[in-house]
Amino acid sequence: MTLTPLFFYLFAFVTVASGFMVVTARNPVHAVLWLILAFFNAAGLFVLLGAEFLAMILVVVYVGAVAVLFLFVVMMLDVDFAELRAGFIRNAPLGAIVGIILLIELIMVLGFRLAGPLSTAISLPIPAAGSSVTNTEAIGRILYTKYVLLFQGAGLILLVAMIGAIVLTLRHKEGVKRQSIAAQSARTPAAAMHTVKVASGTSTVPER
Repeated sequence: MTLTPLFFYLFAFVTVASGFMVVTARNPVHAVLWLILAFFNAAGLFVLLGAEFLAMILVVVYVGAVAVLFLFVVMMLDVDFAELRAGFIRNAPLGAIVGIILLIELIMVLGFRLAGPLSTAISLPIPAAGSSVTNTEAIGRILYTKYVLLFQGAGLILLVAMIGAIVLTLRHKEGVKRQSIAAQSARTPAAAMHTVKVASGTSTVPER
């Protein structure tokens, strides 16, 4: 008896349980730690599918960079959790609508899958046994040829998300000095410094 089904159910159960804990954990740090566990188990599922390259990319990129970045942001930023909870309650109806739409789509996909296999179903480009094409080369061929437009579209979506995150988190607080390139370039020696004549035996406090 092979152990592959046993490991599959183990990884799948831990992944689903970790994902559930991510959205239900009250502490954001704990939620990020559960997310890291979910990524590790998803990588195990990729290994069982024979996609070792995707598994390593998932560990290196998501666990080693994205999840750790989330952890640092959550731990180092001064997050107002009361404000976050208030925003969650205020946007709960919209979130419920989006969740219902996603649930309907998942039910439709499952129904179509049970009704019969689709001829246009997307499958992992796993090379056949004995093939000289490696897993990485097969993924690169299908990603940069057949799905190149979708790949570029995903990059644009990530760019827009990054710009949106910068705009949402950029807050102009009072009393915080900000850099002005134009003002710095226009400064003259006379405006940048001035001479103070200090009498012998006295001191002066520099102006800020």
